[in-house]
Amino acid sequence: MNRSQRILPVYTGDVSGACSALFELGGMVVIHDPSGCNSTYNTHDETRWYDYDSLIFISGLVERDAILGNDDKFVRDVVDAALELRPRFVALCNSPIPFITGTDFAALCKMIQARTGIPCFYVPTNGMHDYTVGAGGALAEVAERFVRPAAVRAGTLNVLGVTPLDFAEADVRGLPNEARAAAAPGARDAVGGATGASGAAATGNATGATGELRAFVQDAGFELVSCWAMGSTLDELARAAEAEVNLVVSSVGIPAAEVLRRRFGTPYVVGRPQGLFAASLAEALRSVAAGSGSRLMPCKDARMSSGDATRVVVGEPVAAGSLAASLELADGEPTRVVCATESAFGLLAPHDVYADGEEEVEAALVESRIVYADAFYAPVCPPSARLVCVPHFAFSGRQAWLQ
Repeated sequence: MNRSQRILPVYTGDVSGACSALFELGGMVVIHDPSGCNSTYNTHDETRWYDYDSLIFISGLVERDAILGNDDKFVRDVVDAALELRPRFVALCNSPIPFITGTDFAALCKMIQARTGIPCFYVPTNGMHDYTVGAGGALAEVAERFVRPAAVRAGTLNVLGVTPLDFAEADVRGLPNEARAAAAPGARDAVGGATGASGAAATGNATGATGELRAFVQDAGFELVSCWAMGSTLDELARAAEAEVNLVVSSVGIPAAEVLRRRFGTPYVVGRPQGLFAASLAEALRSVAAGSGSRLMPCKDARMSSGDATRVVVGEPVAAGSLAASLELADGEPTRVVCATESAFGLLAPHDVYADGEEEVEAALVESRIVYADAFYAPVCPPSARLVCVPHFAFSGRQAWLQ
C-alpha cells in the first residue's frame, strides 16, 4: 500500500491539533464522532488535561445517525450544553465519519449560534491530516473572528503557534556537547546517552517552553501582547492587533499570521529561538518592526545552502530549520532539513526535503552522517549514521519524555 506506515508512527492528527490550539481559550469544542473517542483526541495528545479542565466534548455519534442522519439531535445537544456552560465560543470539529457522509458544518454553526447567541465556528478537520493543519486552522479562525482593530503600540509583539504538541519539552538534565551548543530543547545523544546526566528520570513539561519564549521576547526588547495559544486568555488574543510584529515559532502559527497581516497589516518573522540562532531571530524582529518588510523567514533564509550536506534535522519545518541554523552558526557546516509534517508553507530552503511518508524519510536520510530527530526515527536512519535525539511530543507522545 502506498503511503502506509510499517515502522514509524504518524504525527498527531488534525482534530487533536485543533483541540490543543483552543484548549485554554474558554470556549467549548465539540467533535462530531462516536462516543469513547475523546480520550484519543485529548487525554493521549494533551499534556494539560491532567492539570485543569477544558470544555471538549464528543457528540456520541452512533451508526444509525451516521447512516440516516440526525443533525437535530447534534444541534440540540450542543445548544443545551452551551446554554448551561456559557462558553466564550463554540467550535465544531469534523472526524472521518461525518466527513465521509458530507455533514454541513457551516449550516450547523449558523443554527447553533442563532439559538444560543454564542459565536460558533467550524474548524475544517477530517482526521486525515496532521496536527499542523488542525491547530493552524483553529488559530486562523480565532484571528479572523475575535481580534479587534486597535492602534499599534511600538515595541510590542505576539508569539504565534505555541501548543504542547511542539513545545512540551523533556528535562533530560544533560546534553551532548553539540546539542548544548545548539540549545536544542530536550536533545540528547541516542548512541552515547545523555552526557553528564544525573540519572534522574525525564519529566514532561508542557509550560516551561512558554517561559523561555517570554524571556526571549523581553531580551529582544519587546513587550508581549499575547501568546497563541498557551498562557494567554482569549481577551489577550483579541488585543493582537496592537502588536508591532508577530513572531511565528511553528508552522501552526502561519495561517493566523497571514490573517493578521491581511486584516491589520502586521508583519511577521518565522523562527524559533534556539542557541546562536536566537540573536539572528531577534535582529530580524527588530528589522521588520522598523519597516524592512512584511515577513521574514530567517529559519530558512539565514541558513547555508548545500545539496551535499550529510548532517540532517528531521521534523516540523520551523523547529528543524531553526535548529539547523543554530548548528551552522556553531561550526559552519551546512545542514539539511527533512520536513515530515504537512504545513511546509514555503518554509524549506532549496536543498531541504519534504518527506511525505515513511519511505521518503528513509530515502532522504540514506547518505546522512548525523541525524537530529526524535528517537522513533532510529529504525529508518542508516546504520552508519549517528542519531541525536530531539524529542517531539506530536510524534512520539509521552515516550518523548522517557527517551
